Amino acid sequence: MVRASQATTFSASAYFDDRGPHGTAQPITERVNPHSRPIVSYFFPKGVGEFHYGERHPMKPHRLTLTNALVMGYGLDKQIHHIYNPRPATQVELEMYHDHDYVEFLSRCVTHEVEDQRSNSRSFRVTPNNQNEMRHLIDTFNCVEDCPIFAEMYDFCRMYAGASLAGARKLCSGTCDTAINWSGGLHHAKRGEASGFCYVNDIVLAILELLRYHPRVLYIDIDIHHGDGVELAFYHSNRVMTVSFHKYTGEFFPGTGKLDDNGANLGKHFCLNVPLQDGIDDEMYLTVFKTVIEDTVTAFRPTAIVLQCGADSLGCDRLGAFNLSIAAHGECVNFVRKFNVPLLVLGGGGYTIKNVSRCWTYETAVLVGADIPDELPATVYDPFFRDSQWKLHPPLTGRVENQNSPASLQKITISIRNKLRYLQGAPSVAMQEIPPDLEGLLADEDKNQEERDEERGSGFAGESRGDRYISRHEYFEGDNDVDQDDCPPLSGPKRNSISSSTRKPRSKRTRGRGRGRASGAHGREDGEEVDEPGGSSSAKPGKTRGRMRSRAKPRGRVAEKDKDAEDVDGDVGGEPESGFEPATPVDVDIDV
Repeated sequence: MVRASQATTFSASAYFDDRGPHGTAQPITERVNPHSRPIVSYFFPKGVGEFHYGERHPMKPHRLTLTNALVMGYGLDKQIHHIYNPRPATQVELEMYHDHDYVEFLSRCVTHEVEDQRSNSRSFRVTPNNQNEMRHLIDTFNCVEDCPIFAEMYDFCRMYAGASLAGARKLCSGTCDTAINWSGGLHHAKRGEASGFCYVNDIVLAILELLRYHPRVLYIDIDIHHGDGVELAFYHSNRVMTVSFHKYTGEFFPGTGKLDDNGANLGKHFCLNVPLQDGIDDEMYLTVFKTVIEDTVTAFRPTAIVLQCGADSLGCDRLGAFNLSIAAHGECVNFVRKFNVPLLVLGGGGYTIKNVSRCWTYETAVLVGADIPDELPATVYDPFFRDSQWKLHPPLTGRVENQNSPASLQKITISIRNKLRYLQGAPSVAMQEIPPDLEGLLADEDKNQEERDEERGSGFAGESRGDRYISRHEYFEGDNDVDQDDCPPLSGPKRNSISSSTRKPRSKRTRGRGRGRASGAHGREDGEEVDEPGGSSSAKPGKTRGRMRSRAKPRGRVAEKDKDAEDVDGDVGGEPESGFEPATPVDVDIDV
């Protein structure tokens, strides 16, 4: 029965808003060819948008429902290869990173005793009604104000963490090239406590899953808040490089992310921070983003990328102070996509839900390679977008004064490039030598030869000769021979050897190359006279090549010079002087 004052019933009223001259986007009906473009998987846990942090809390999971409605309204589900409703993460999977006590607190903590009839054990549940009785545990795990206790909180954490883990597994198995989970990206959660609206750090869990297969993972964060939870988890690792673009004033939450924070130990210089000021516009942000990311990818050479797309960096955000448009935010995603590296795309911050849903819908279209119109499709959530006349790209820029100067951004870019120079090549990749710093150069001077060999390679370390090796064709040039300065002179008759420690220098003859023993004239003392009969030599030396000549002539008497020239022919008739042993015969080929 309709009352007289009621013109129409509720069911007779218009279901959608009358847009008037503003058009409505028609959904895409053409299905994607599985082999025409990179494979994209879309993960949306059913019911993840139904949770509620609290009446006045800025975090609204309902934004996920709006995003999914716009994605389906545009018909992007026809362009996505696979759409999954992933299972929730188990407690064992959550404890891959988080402490057992903390996960127990999220799932089953001390509230009120409930008798378990099956195991006769006591279990405890956390509810909003008994949180005052558990104040000590709530304070211990930082579940206060920003991270309140709300109904089915643990189920919410398991849902979005399970979706991120499922996306990482698909990338590791090679069944998709891009995985999208807008419910994930909660980057503030720590190992043993909640922080910044985040209870479980699904990003760290997903990266740990990727590291099972991929040797190097690059994490990029474009949320306006610093990704402190992910940075802390991999602060000492050289297999994960974290790059965060965020607002930093020292007081803005979480208060970390200085330009000088670079990592520690093995992770030194594998942690990059780009601190920005209020009001940065599209042009400045894209210039810094593309420069830093391109240099980072070139130096680190990641085999997988995790991109956190926090939408609180958009203009007009409830908690943000940037001037980014949806198009610029999506261009960052498109730039990373073009590297053709396995990509896991996650959500994050964003507290003006109508802008968040539009931004993530547009970026979904960018990732699948589809063009969508500026008009929004007709959905049951049309009233959310009435003030912007149902447009995908409303004006969001110019509301905050830009406090970033080109000089300050150039300083940040130069600093990032200098840090990347310290990378000794990507881990597990052939490295290239760079000039050492002064401290390393001084340390190298104190190293012995064996330590230097170990740095070049352990194959021949410790196998070098300790004595000086004398080459066969090396000639001794008398007392002025500087090559023998490091060898002490030997006294007394000793056997000739190639070792400089046992070889006696010969000062009155040149070293010949013929076969035979040294003649008796070789061993005479300087004071003795030498007779030179006309036929003392059995054969005159033939014409030989220049290499048979000695490189230096002894500074003795002229008569000895002629005598020594005959010794080159291999005089075998003489006997060595007493006190000298005959030289070791050496077989040498002589060209005559």
